Amino acid sequence: MKRITLLLVIALLSACSGGDAPRTAEFVQATPAEADFGDLRVRYNALPTLSLSEAVAKQYGVPRDAGTALVLVALRKVTGGEEVDADGEVSVTAHDLSGARQAITLRKVDAGGYLDHIGTARISPRDSYRFEVVVTSGGRTETVKFQRNF
Repeated sequence: MKRITLLLVIALLSACSGGDAPRTAEFVQATPAEADFGDLRVRYNALPTLSLSEAVAKQYGVPRDAGTALVLVALRKVTGGEEVDADGEVSVTAHDLSGARQAITLRKVDAGGYLDHIGTARISPRDSYRFEVVVTSGGRTETVKFQRNF
């Protein structure tokens, strides 16, 4: 009886994998997102700094390591289908699944004729984070929320 049970368990477990060998998890690039508020376009993203090339990490002045994510917010004014730099203040907070909150300090960087707001967040691999971006521009304040899994 024990032998039949053991064979049954082995057969069931082997069926779970479909015969495929285990694979290493692969990083899936997060899709950059944007939100429009009238003529103000807010582009935002957060990605692990290890996904940045050495040159880009150096340009942004951020460390490339498994415990750091780059947070990027770009403000653009849309006029006649064209985008131009928009002035504004940006603040970002991140919350992990346990509810721990971290305020992300942002600085402006030149990104090819545009000024983008960037900062870094401490992350844990295989964790999910909710980001809240508050933008004040043109006399109005708007909020964007998004989530990223690392």
